[in-house]
Amino acid sequence: MAGTVDFGASDAAMSDEEMAAVTRGVRLLPTVAGSIVLAYNLDGLGGDLKLTRDVYVDIFLGKIKVWDDPRIKAANARLRLPHDNIALVVRQDSSGTTYAFTNHLSAVSGQWRDHGPGVGRVIAWPGNSMVAPGNEGVAGRIKHSKGAIGYVEYGMAQRAGLTMAWLENKAGQFIQPHGDSGLATLLQVEMPENLRVFFPDPDGKDSYPIVTFSWLLVYKQYDDHLKATALKQYVRWCLSEGQAFNEALGYVRLAPQVIAHTMAAVDRIR
Repeated sequence: MAGTVDFGASDAAMSDEEMAAVTRGVRLLPTVAGSIVLAYNLDGLGGDLKLTRDVYVDIFLGKIKVWDDPRIKAANARLRLPHDNIALVVRQDSSGTTYAFTNHLSAVSGQWRDHGPGVGRVIAWPGNSMVAPGNEGVAGRIKHSKGAIGYVEYGMAQRAGLTMAWLENKAGQFIQPHGDSGLATLLQVEMPENLRVFFPDPDGKDSYPIVTFSWLLVYKQYDDHLKATALKQYVRWCLSEGQAFNEALGYVRLAPQVIAHTMAAVDRIR
């Protein structure tokens, strides 16, 4: 907005008001997507932890405080859940990841939306939460804190070697986070003309429930023609050959219809 960079990026896109403040105009270009996972640190469970929608909402509201709570045990009868306190790990800084996660919680829980923290890049978490800066900080805190659970980008959790919960989706299915389940979510999405779309509670029995685009934020017009040309070449590469790297880096490759709409928007940059 201050015109000090050639482009930016965000998981939260920009609002109409923010874009109106940019004299050169703004284009939002989805170039990658990512799943947000609930990673945890529990030893000896004997299987994968499954969390229903109401349970993980209440964990982050601070209402469920121990791992062997009957509501957690109901979906994990065969697991050896310890009588340990749940240690929440959350973002300290303003974050698009926090925005996407809380947008999902608000979509699935009226309690969260109407009487809880709501949606935002910075949230007032329960008082016993451990805060950490950046996805790297959250992942590191989870890895070194017994009984911890926190929200983090899938790729970061994967690189840190963290265990990730299977989450219940809108169709009532428990979905494991990985590239294919993220792509199943994207295939349900219809792109609007401005390419800004959120899907906080996606349809589809195979859809992973918390997926967000990452948008490049670029100007509609650039004063330097060579710079504009180079930027457009770079974004076209991200949308074509670059998509082959997404899964290895822990991200979700874009669905074909998303790529087509974004390529058309790139062509309109001047």
